[in-house]
Amino acid sequence: MVWIQRVSPRPFAARRVVCFPHAGGSPYFFQQWGKALGGFEVHAVCYPGRAERIAEEPAGRLIPMAREIAREAADLMREDDRPTVFFGHSMGAVVAYETAVALADDHLAPHHFFASGARAPQLMRPDPGARWDDASIAAALVELGGTDAELLDNPAFVEFVLPYIGADFRMLSSYAPAPRAPLDCALTALVGEDDPRVTLDQASAWRETTRGAFAVRTLPGDHFYLAHHPPFEIIEGSSAGR
Repeated sequence: MVWIQRVSPRPFAARRVVCFPHAGGSPYFFQQWGKALGGFEVHAVCYPGRAERIAEEPAGRLIPMAREIAREAADLMREDDRPTVFFGHSMGAVVAYETAVALADDHLAPHHFFASGARAPQLMRPDPGARWDDASIAAALVELGGTDAELLDNPAFVEFVLPYIGADFRMLSSYAPAPRAPLDCALTALVGEDDPRVTLDQASAWRETTRGAFAVRTLPGDHFYLAHHPPFEIIEGSSAGR
């Protein structure tokens, strides 16, 4: 059971970035990032129920899952003194945040945290009554812009992929953040200017989650702006270690 995979082994890179996928996402989403981020060794988190972990049951609770990831992230960060950057998109931003919270208990922290396409955790409320049947999942995917509508007519997609996307949506709907001390790292919130689910104000509220330097950036595109315009220059320009 491996939570964090090396997308591109680069032991002599000055920094590493750990990428946390969106709901329904897998490490494959970041497969090309290793070539583009030359100054980083790129790693990606693999949630259970997809990719190499397809035979496992998807996670049901976000915070316990983040604690498992944090244990592996701590081992990775102790391998050497390279600065570690977290990049989380959508649900992945919340998972990355809770991972950073767990690491703080172990006196570790990412040097820079990118929260992409996500409202700040203190704005989130559990919604246990949310209906995430196939129809509502499909509607949400189309609205967010990350899935071609034609895929929803593909029986293989519906049979193998929709179940773990639904599990992720249900997990996020049950997420209830506890009061936390602010993180001790630089944090940049990123949001697509046409994102239908996350406003600039909701992204800007990430400011409250850290004592470190904070910035918010809007980028062209919708919720999945990074599929067509990955924020490589912003990540490369991050002053890890601030």
